[in-house]
Amino acid sequence: MSETPIMNLIEIIAGELSLTQREIPTPNPLQVLIKVAAAGVNRPDIMQRKGLYRFCYRDNTPNK
Repeated sequence: MSETPIMNLIEIIAGELSLTQREIPTPNPLQVLIKVAAAGVNRPDIMQRKGLYRFCYRDNTPNK
């Protein structure tokens, strides 16, 4: 018997980031499954989720 493969993921639960484990999904014939060895969650990501990160978008449209 083989064990069910498990993946780690970060999801948002009640507005907070939470580390969770789930069964690895099986893709259908029109999908692909990509194995991710490492992914980053940095301080601005967490601060933005908490509403504490101020940022502005640059308007790069040419002047008329």
